[in-house]
Amino acid sequence: MKLNSLILVTGGTGFLGAHLLVQLTAEGLPVRAIKRSESSLAFVKQIFQIYATDVTRQWELVEWKEADLLDIFQLEEALEGVTQVYHCAGKVSFVPSGRSELLAVNARGTANLVNLCLNLPNIRFCHVSSIAAIGRSRLDEVIAEDRFWKNDPNNSWYAISKYQAEREVWRGIEEGLNAVIVNPAVILGVCNWQEGTGRLFSQVWNGLKFYTHGITGWVDVKDVARAMIVLMKSQVVAERYILSEGNYPYRDIFNRIADALGKKHPSVFASPVLTGLAWRFDAFRSRFTGTEPLITRESAKTANLRCFYDNQKFVKQFAFSYTPIDQTIRATANEFMKAVSFN
Repeated sequence: MKLNSLILVTGGTGFLGAHLLVQLTAEGLPVRAIKRSESSLAFVKQIFQIYATDVTRQWELVEWKEADLLDIFQLEEALEGVTQVYHCAGKVSFVPSGRSELLAVNARGTANLVNLCLNLPNIRFCHVSSIAAIGRSRLDEVIAEDRFWKNDPNNSWYAISKYQAEREVWRGIEEGLNAVIVNPAVILGVCNWQEGTGRLFSQVWNGLKFYTHGITGWVDVKDVARAMIVLMKSQVVAERYILSEGNYPYRDIFNRIADALGKKHPSVFASPVLTGLAWRFDAFRSRFTGTEPLITRESAKTANLRCFYDNQKFVKQFAFSYTPIDQTIRATANEFMKAVSFN
């Protein structure tokens, strides 16, 4: 990497973005991270406190800049002097009312960033997609990177938005963008305990009783960040890679989290009928409380799907070793219990 180069990380205050910032600054690299005006730096500071070897020095390497993916002028300013872009920003939602924002942020926001990068020389681009963007048709077959998207009832609106975002990157590649794409599985690690997979630890801690028969891929957040850096240092262009330690049933993951937290295993099978009743009840509750539902129709359906992902492309090409999922869960549970005892 050139001494005068600058890295841009979108979504720097998010789950993956925060962990990526720690790893990039650990190499002494100057980074510009963008955040929305209303976003807090509290979570990022927490991740630096836990994982940075020299918190003060590494934190000083990060330049924070306010920018919105839907504001082209702000993005243009954020890209000044940049030679590498890690596009981690995105929205995750399974709530019907959030679909328009989901598509705007994930698809149109990515298109804005790709278009601006095409006008700049020598930009290297890493796009964070998702295994959801590969699609969930033909679930009887192992899903690999060469799977073509097909419209299917099993594809959530989140999956559709990530697929559309990935299409913008492929379009950019066709127009000359030096880019690679990662498709992480469900990411585990230290995060906001009331959001994303952090809620799994909170729910198990509070006595989660239900499990489903669904299966999907899982991966450590630090491994995703590490894999992205490996890719950006390589000469690979126009490829996508599934990042997953392995495929595990949700029940298995819940049980391992319960063991790590010293809690009981979930013991009641949440059949499609039961989960159907659950999301309807939660939707009814959310109308009166004004809070976002914990379970939606899409998340309930996803939790019952049995999807198997092939992780060998990245493993073989880069001799990459993933953190065992048990180790990830134990380490994450340890930080969760510290947070609980502190509060």
